Amino acid sequence: MSPEVISILVLAVVFVLATTRSINMGALAFAAAFGVGTLVAGMSTDDIFAGFPGDLFVVLVGVTYLFAIARANGTTEWLVHASVRLVGGRVALIPWVMFAVTGALTAIGAVSPAAVAIVAPLALGFAAQYGISPLLMGALVVHGAQAGGFSPISIYGSTVNGIVAREQLPGSPLALFAASLIVNLVIAAALFVALGGLRLPRTGGGDRAANTTLPGTGNGTESTTLTSADNRTDSTTLTSADNRTDSTTLAGGRSGTETTTRTSGEGGTAVGALSLTPARIATLLALLALVVAVLVLDLDAGLTAITLAVVLSAVWPQDSKAAVSEITWPTVLLICGVLTYVGVLDEMGTITWAGHAVGGIGIPLLAALLLCYIGALVSAFASSVGIIGALIPLAVPFLAQGSIGAVGMVAALAVSATVVDVSPFSTNGALVLANAKNVDRDGFFRQLMVYGALVVVAVPALVWLALVVPGFG
Repeated sequence: MSPEVISILVLAVVFVLATTRSINMGALAFAAAFGVGTLVAGMSTDDIFAGFPGDLFVVLVGVTYLFAIARANGTTEWLVHASVRLVGGRVALIPWVMFAVTGALTAIGAVSPAAVAIVAPLALGFAAQYGISPLLMGALVVHGAQAGGFSPISIYGSTVNGIVAREQLPGSPLALFAASLIVNLVIAAALFVALGGLRLPRTGGGDRAANTTLPGTGNGTESTTLTSADNRTDSTTLTSADNRTDSTTLAGGRSGTETTTRTSGEGGTAVGALSLTPARIATLLALLALVVAVLVLDLDAGLTAITLAVVLSAVWPQDSKAAVSEITWPTVLLICGVLTYVGVLDEMGTITWAGHAVGGIGIPLLAALLLCYIGALVSAFASSVGIIGALIPLAVPFLAQGSIGAVGMVAALAVSATVVDVSPFSTNGALVLANAKNVDRDGFFRQLMVYGALVVVAVPALVWLALVVPGFG
């Protein structure tokens, strides 16, 4: 049995053990990387560690650390109130606002994981506060990032168009952009319907009326009356950042009330919203600085986020005492372990071996379909742009024959390799998983994994039918 086949079988065993024995898949993957790398591939320890995603580790830790501080001092709560007011209380619009914002960020040049790192924590905070499915909200953030990800001035778009030009293939930057935009928009719309988006309140007056009052200064009372889609009775008590009591009453379709009481440690003032304390103002400036640093100065999102978090912790240590423990360490272990094993597969040539095996098939349409599937499957665990860079050159031999349209094939490969970034093993999916609020994390991980698997199974075939088959002949 060849080393490549052994490495693939071991990966399958890792999935089975993690699913049936409730072992952290990252820990299993680290063990598999050590065993396969050392015993099968003859790799050194340095070669194995070369696949460790240090940049992703810092992104996950830094972003979740910064937003943990923002949650502790009430900044994210303030942002939730402000954002909902902007859409006039129309909760159904919030997922689409997140989709559009993330798409705009990637379209103007943000790297997809950086845009998701900025938007996902806020979006999933909205989901927790307003009863929106976290899978719906997280998926729309990721699909929004990919919808704008292939604009002619974006990172992905520029990379793919550069590869196409280097390989002397026919290209169309606008067709590439349109293909990704339309596919991700259609998927987002289908998810919105399937995951209850149509049942969310859609009006700011009748179905969702908001009246917020918080009189006084220092300790106070906030009372919010909302109209909702399901009449129910919920009672929740939370500890938060300022000494106040919040009472929320929801009326809707099943009679009931929801009352939330928050108690915390610093006095605050708010009329129509939570108060802007010095700590919250500084945190908002830190979040703005993160956006500028990533999008304008091209600085690393993880290193920037962790630096800003440290500065806030030094000035307001009381808000950050519990923030480090809120970093989702099991998720960090899971993602880094799996990607380290994928790095071993790449180093030992398993991914290239699979690509060449498919490229050697004598049936162009079948080879095109299999390349789309390889791009989707591998990208669910590894760098999307890296996979695109490897697959397009592999497709050159049969594209040169002229039977397959190069523009459609390149677009199909690009979409297949990026739309699967909702997988919890990809950077974007990992950020969604790490920032989910008030969820059973293991259950949410399984939801993301199942949804990612559905995307891997369905989307490559659909984009192949839509973009490659019409250009065959």
